[in-house]
Amino acid sequence: MVQNVLHTMYKEIRGLHQAAYILAVFTFGSQILALIRDRLLAHYFGAGVELDLYYAAFRIPDFLYVLFASTLSVYVLIPFIAQRMEQNKEHEARQFVSQIFSLFLIAYTIFSVAIMVFAPWIAHNLFPGFGDKTETLVLLIRILLLQPLLLGISSLYGVITQLHHRFILYAVSPLIYNLGIIGGLIFLYPVFGIAGLALGVILGALGHVCIQIPFILKSSLSPRFTLTFNGAELFTVLKTSLTRAVTLSLHQIVLLGLVSFATTMAIGSVSVFQFAFNLQSVPLSIIGVSYSVAAFPLLAQLYSEKKLDLFTKNIMTALRHILFWSFPAIALFVVIRAQFVRVVLGTGAFNWDDTRLTAAVLALFMLSLASQAIHLLLVRALYAVGNTRLPFYVTLFSSSLALFSAFSIYSLLIGDSRVYAFFESLMRLEGVGGIEVLALPLGYSLALIVHSFILIFLSQKHLHIKAKMLFRSFTHSFVSSLFGGYVAYLTLNYFASLSEATTLMVVLLQGAVAGVSGLIGVILVQYLLKSEELLVIYRTLHRRFTKRDVVMPQDEDTLAV
Repeated sequence: MVQNVLHTMYKEIRGLHQAAYILAVFTFGSQILALIRDRLLAHYFGAGVELDLYYAAFRIPDFLYVLFASTLSVYVLIPFIAQRMEQNKEHEARQFVSQIFSLFLIAYTIFSVAIMVFAPWIAHNLFPGFGDKTETLVLLIRILLLQPLLLGISSLYGVITQLHHRFILYAVSPLIYNLGIIGGLIFLYPVFGIAGLALGVILGALGHVCIQIPFILKSSLSPRFTLTFNGAELFTVLKTSLTRAVTLSLHQIVLLGLVSFATTMAIGSVSVFQFAFNLQSVPLSIIGVSYSVAAFPLLAQLYSEKKLDLFTKNIMTALRHILFWSFPAIALFVVIRAQFVRVVLGTGAFNWDDTRLTAAVLALFMLSLASQAIHLLLVRALYAVGNTRLPFYVTLFSSSLALFSAFSIYSLLIGDSRVYAFFESLMRLEGVGGIEVLALPLGYSLALIVHSFILIFLSQKHLHIKAKMLFRSFTHSFVSSLFGGYVAYLTLNYFASLSEATTLMVVLLQGAVAGVSGLIGVILVQYLLKSEELLVIYRTLHRRFTKRDVVMPQDEDTLAV
């Protein structure tokens, strides 16, 4: 039994759709654990000051992880290593990986020690709303500084696992990570208090690394610590990766700025913001992350082989499928948002007002789901061709726009009673306090929607995609989503009229029946419109469950064999 499980975990997976769907399945499992984690946090703390501290403490380590680990991550390193592997230079490839590994360990250790020393000053200035709770925040930040170190090592290991197409192993790591956090909440929090939550994060990050070690040790690319560096090689990598790292850091700066701003609002605003952000990450991970992660190694391979037509074809295929999945998800989540939030988080200290406010924030985040997924794919495609400048400039603009929009909307909300009343009515938040937090997700989503349009427009030149060819998929998905959302809305109202949502089971049934009804409506319209994406999905699943060849007979898949 154990051998079968391990064999499956270390199995090689090839083909864009197969890899994407496998990643989606495991990502879904990871997100389920993440939802359980958040439900437990909501149960114990509600949207209160302790959870505000916990989530705020993450912002510094997350920023460091992006700044350091992403500088030397999968999407930068795979092209460099793949080139050496294609030239049968495995020894040089291993030396290269070892240099990167060692550079990361040295650089992060130095920087994190400095952050530990200056943590009190940083916490006081970045999170001014916590007042006398700053000391607790400092403790959490110092513990969580171990997380980027462990996840950074795991990310470097991920270069090796993805190069060998071990997507299942890559996808299992987040499951282990969330289990560690849950374990910290259940077993460590009662002993160490809120510090136990942070220790659970470290435990999960350690598992994230360890699950990959057996395969890494057997790989010819297994890194070793070294103090011997090839300056020219590292300069070439850093020249490419630093721009990317700064680009990703901009997103973390936006989140840092929004959370910092939230600490000055009503108590619980940080928790509501983070809960909603985590919930919208579920569909984003399943749709956007799965396709972008699965596509990147293939795109890097195609570009290195100068098969540019197929390179572009794969991008267009992934974009169409992202549109196919994203718009129905937006429509259904907006309609059943309150039921979804209540089922996931509605327990213990998390009251009905917390539910309504979190649901409203979630709906505003969901508006940018398609834009976020498109961003993930196109940015990785640009990295595959070595273009890191374009994502930087576009992200710099959208990041500035997100912060400006959030602050502007906030000013309107608190400065104009008519605007406040409009949002209160639109989002069904009558009688709920602290709705000024809505400014944060709305500003974030507006900026990302603009960002995606700019990125698609510029990618026509740099990636040779044809935006006009996406119009059909966009129209089909948008129309079917409107119909599916309407069906879900009617179904939800009908069941709400039959029974009051007073128990978890009733809320679950209301949301599930409405969601399934809406999904059937989406599929029906897509079928009537003769959607190509629906046909591809049917064929993929049919071959999978009838145990035929999983790899689809398409150019983008057969090239990876």
